[in-house]
Amino acid sequence: MAGYGPEWLNLCLPGLFAGAFILPGVLLIWKSTRITAVICLMASFIGGFAPSLLYMKMGYVKLSGSPHIVVWTPLMIFLVYKIRSPEVPTLARLVICVDSAVIVVSLMLDYPGVINYLAGGYAAAGTAQ
Repeated sequence: MAGYGPEWLNLCLPGLFAGAFILPGVLLIWKSTRITAVICLMASFIGGFAPSLLYMKMGYVKLSGSPHIVVWTPLMIFLVYKIRSPEVPTLARLVICVDSAVIVVSLMLDYPGVINYLAGGYAAAGTAQ
C-alpha cells in the first residue's frame, strides 16, 4: 500500500500490518485462542482492505477510517473479554494485549477523523480546514 495517503500513514503501515496480521497469526499456536485468531484475521482483512476501496473511490478523506471503526470496535470488546478468560495462556494474553494496543491506536486516529467528516469537515485527511 505504498503511496496510500500522507507520509505519516506510510510510516505507520508496517506496525499496523504486524498488529493486524502477524500477531493474530501467532494466536494460532494455542488451541484456546485459535478461534480468536481466525476472528482477528477476518476482522483485519475487512478493516485493512475496505479503507483501500474507499481510497480508490473517494481519495484519502477522513471517512477512510470508518471500516476500522465498524469492524475493530466490536473486535476490541471481544478481545477484552478474551483477555479476561482463564483458559487463555499468559503468553497468548500478552499477544492479545499488544494486538489490542495496535487496534486502540488505530481507533484513536480513526474516530476523530470520521466524526469530523460526518460533522461536515470534508477536507482531505491531513489538511487544515
